Amino acid sequence: MTTRKLALAALFISLSAIGGMIKIPLGIASIALDSMPALVAVLFFSAPLAGTIAAFGHLISALFGGIPLGPLHLIIAFEMWAVVWLFAKLHQAGKSWLKWAAFIIGNGVLAALPFYFLLSPAFFYASVPGLVIAASINAGVAALLMPYVLKVHGVSFHAS
Repeated sequence: MTTRKLALAALFISLSAIGGMIKIPLGIASIALDSMPALVAVLFFSAPLAGTIAAFGHLISALFGGIPLGPLHLIIAFEMWAVVWLFAKLHQAGKSWLKWAAFIIGNGVLAALPFYFLLSPAFFYASVPGLVIAASINAGVAALLMPYVLKVHGVSFHAS
C-alpha cells in the first residue's frame, strides 16, 4: 500500500470517528454517522479496506459512547466490515440500487440478528427500527456526497 493510500485510509477512519461523535438518541440505539465515510471510501479502496474502515469507525464510535455492549462490539465491528465489504463488491459490480438496499438491510436488520440469541428477542426488536433509520441516514448522506467527492477528485459520476 502506498503512503498516499494509507494516509487516505487514515483520513476516512478519522472521518468515521468524527461521525461517531455525532449521536442522535433513538430508543435503545443511537444514530451516528460513523459508517457513512466507509461507504464513500468504496470510491477509492478495495472491498476489504473499505470494510476495515467501517470496522474501525464502529469501534471508535463505540469508544466515544462508553462501550455499552462491551466485547460484543467486536462482533458488531466484524459485521460492519462484512456489510461494507458487500456494499463495495456491489458498487464495483455496478449494482447501483442493490448496494444501498443491501447496506440498509444488512446493517439495520441482519447485523442485529445475533443479539436476538446473545442478549434477548426484546433487545433485537427494540433496536432494529433505530438501526434501520441509522443505516438509512448513513446511506442517504453517503449517496448525496459521493457525486461531489468524485467531482472534486476529477472523476465523472455514473449513477453508481
